[in-house]
Amino acid sequence: MSLSSIELAQLKKLVAIAEKLIANAEPPKRGRPKSAANAPAPRRTRRSGKDLAAFRKMLKSERKKGVPVADLARSHGISAAYIYQLK
Repeated sequence: MSLSSIELAQLKKLVAIAEKLIANAEPPKRGRPKSAANAPAPRRTRRSGKDLAAFRKMLKSERKKGVPVADLARSHGISAAYIYQLK
């Protein structure tokens, strides 16, 4: 199968574009992102008594408003499983 001059020109153009993309490509990154690796772990707080009851009540009310569990867990520093336990 022989290629016409137009097909040959298009093929050369594709090869040139591919070579340019390969030359400009960055090597794949491995591991955790730098921002997450350098960020300090959030400090765990132990809630007790009235604080715990108010916190649970606030979580339940936010869930009823339709706030996603992932957002609540991230903002308050708790696990999503803990929020799902509060029925």
